[in-house]
Amino acid sequence: MKKYRNYLNKRELTPGDVAKRCGVAVSALHFYESKGLISSFRNAGNQRRYTRDVLRRVAIVKIAQRIGIPLATIGEHLMQISPGTRMTPKEWRLLTGRWREELDRRIDTLTRLKDDLDGCIGCGCLSMADCPLRNPDDRLSERGTGAILLEPEKD
Repeated sequence: MKKYRNYLNKRELTPGDVAKRCGVAVSALHFYESKGLISSFRNAGNQRRYTRDVLRRVAIVKIAQRIGIPLATIGEHLMQISPGTRMTPKEWRLLTGRWREELDRRIDTLTRLKDDLDGCIGCGCLSMADCPLRNPDDRLSERGTGAILLEPEKD
């Protein structure tokens, strides 16, 4: 309990403090910083230090990564929140709203994949290029490459 109180009393956190508190490696902090997800400053001794808000930002990065949000997307969203400031409830709702939209798209794609995969394997031909039921005469090749039937319709 005493060690935890030490974190609460510190205004500046070392990379080791942040790593221990967030459950990540110091190298992960440096990587996040190189991607613009978090920021640090240098003290008078030229040592890297973090403000306490970095604990929340690292937690957000970890949550987003766990649900599959790409780091580039996380970075775009976090850039709209000033480093060194505490995230407001409104900013959190905006951030998670974007993630919900992304997750809904992924769930939809995965559901279609699951449903279509059963149908393709069920016919027995195992041909993705010339399936007489799903793609007679390979007509889908005109629409491009990849899993055309699994991609959402483009506007």
